[in-house]
Amino acid sequence: MNPIVQKSGLSVVGLLVAGGCALGPAVAAQAAPAPATPTSSSQTSRSAERILDVDYQAQPNFFYCGPAATRIALSAQGKALSQDDVAKLLGTTEAGTPSALDTTRVLNEVTGGHYRTTEIRDSVARPDQVEQLRRDVLAAIDAGRPVVANIKGTTVDTDGNPHSYEGGHYLTLVGYRDGGDLIRVADPADPALGEYWMNLPKVANWIAERGYSS
Repeated sequence: MNPIVQKSGLSVVGLLVAGGCALGPAVAAQAAPAPATPTSSSQTSRSAERILDVDYQAQPNFFYCGPAATRIALSAQGKALSQDDVAKLLGTTEAGTPSALDTTRVLNEVTGGHYRTTEIRDSVARPDQVEQLRRDVLAAIDAGRPVVANIKGTTVDTDGNPHSYEGGHYLTLVGYRDGGDLIRVADPADPALGEYWMNLPKVANWIAERGYSS
């Protein structure tokens, strides 16, 4: 069986309590950094920067991370669906959204194509997989398409804030700067921050053993 299909998309933040999970950031959130001014999509140098305009909306429960992240991606492309509508298309249940294959399928159904699924099968992303993620994010963002990533584990953003999703999570990559060395993350489980910057290798290792739609 394709390993990407075996990964549940539950959004687990902080401590697990009696089989459920606590919504909200694992630690007290700091103020989000002010977004930088987007540059032309034609810029591809190491200093290039682009941030897409999205309609951020937090997920309302622990298992709607997939619909919320997919909806954020669709909003940048002028598609105004509710999280409930997206959840129905994804087949989301309290067990989560099955895999990045589903987010790719729905993104293509709603937008008319161009999205594809990429797996990072290793437990730690190899250098070539990190560079593939960079190329995919830059190409998608420059084309106006946010990337939806299925992630798992704990990592730290550029402001030192930890983000912990040991049970799995979906989030949206909405921008880049420094030629893709830094990735702008829209996190539907963390409305206190909403968006934050993260180093590219950390994003790739977060996706490791799962996949992304770009």
